[in-house]
Amino acid sequence: MSEIRVDTISEKTSANGVAIDGVTLKDGGIAATTASTITVADNSDNLTLTSTDADSSLGPNLRFYRNSSSPADGDDLGRIDFEGRNDNSQDVVFGRIRTQIIDASDGTEDGKMDLGSIVNGTEIDFLTFNATGPELIVNESSIDMDFRVESNGLTHALFVDGGNNRVHINGSTGTRELNVSG
Repeated sequence: MSEIRVDTISEKTSANGVAIDGVTLKDGGIAATTASTITVADNSDNLTLTSTDADSSLGPNLRFYRNSSSPADGDDLGRIDFEGRNDNSQDVVFGRIRTQIIDASDGTEDGKMDLGSIVNGTEIDFLTFNATGPELIVNESSIDMDFRVESNGLTHALFVDGGNNRVHINGSTGTRELNVSG
């Protein structure tokens, strides 16, 4: 095993920076030409983004940028997967955030963002932010899923019973499509 220990790398001879196995260090930035993995052996943070700027603007920022030469409607822009192993040692994406171009036309751009999880082995979109409409959609996958909103003193201030196609206000029981208690 080779080991390189460096306190300072001074870029004096190359305008292209310092390249090591597909990773280039230049002007305080890092560019990788291959996929990269950051691994830790404990529960500490794998990656921390820190901004020391004192103004009121955003920071730190994480940007996912798809720089396509031919962007088109329906293109996926990025996805964050929350992956783990099941009890059969198989890798499973248990949750995800995904974005997509709905309309790539200049001046009328529309996008879509889905928040999903896995239910009974199938990936489901629980929440969709769709710019066409615009609308916020809960349970677009039309599964037997309940939707519940709590208030300060009620566990079922608003309750949608997905399996029975009923809406309840101030409760969770009733025989009609809309049930109001109290």
